[in-house]
Amino acid sequence: MLSLEDCLALCDLTEEEVLAIAQHEHIPEIAAAELGNYLVHTPEGEMRIKAIIRDDIAEAAARGDRTRQLALKLLLRNFVLQHPRCEERHRRQLAAAERRHEVGQ
Repeated sequence: MLSLEDCLALCDLTEEEVLAIAQHEHIPEIAAAELGNYLVHTPEGEMRIKAIIRDDIAEAAARGDRTRQLALKLLLRNFVLQHPRCEERHRRQLAAAERRHEVGQ
């Protein structure tokens, strides 16, 4: 039987990212690892994970949980740095670079 640690080792997300997905979607952590691993492999999925973390930040702010809010902001920052396709500005830069590469071939 797979443990959460096994699933984390197999997916391209951190434990904190998986836990944020689990909390937001109200699903077990292992299911969140599977969902997150699926989502992280597409630009649209990365955008969805970013939105999940942003929703969690808003919920923490609404509860007045400043510590959780700051932790989630750091998590969001790190996620965007690790997954630049989820940032619109980076997606445009990557698309332009791909077009230049295709034209140069």
